[in-house]
Amino acid sequence: MTVARGMIAQEGTGAAWQLELEAADAGYARVAMRLTPTMLNGFGIAHGGMIFALADSAFAYACNSRNVKTVAQSGSIVFLDAGRAGERLVAEARETALRGRSGIYLITVTGEDGRVIAEMQGLSRAVGGPTLEDL
Repeated sequence: MTVARGMIAQEGTGAAWQLELEAADAGYARVAMRLTPTMLNGFGIAHGGMIFALADSAFAYACNSRNVKTVAQSGSIVFLDAGRAGERLVAEARETALRGRSGIYLITVTGEDGRVIAEMQGLSRAVGGPTLEDL
């Protein structure tokens, strides 16, 4: 949890989107975000970019959890349902494989009622050095 807390404190996106770090462990992170009117598209539902951003944040905290500087090499998302204004979305990232410098993560975004909003698969790449210098 220490690395994820440090990362979220250093980034502007976490504060701008009011991300809530609920849990983090080796290869795992759970992050929540409440949808504000500025996060909605022209149809009045969550903009896909905001859903991806939430999933990508959980992915980042999970793949950096061992304090090895790691970035996204690729990410693919499937949108299954709409997020609605005021709704609290939760993204849960789980490491499914880690070999050498590459890792695979499955990130599920759910709505308040438990329905699946989106599924993302991320491929990470360790680039060397610590994520946080002072650990």
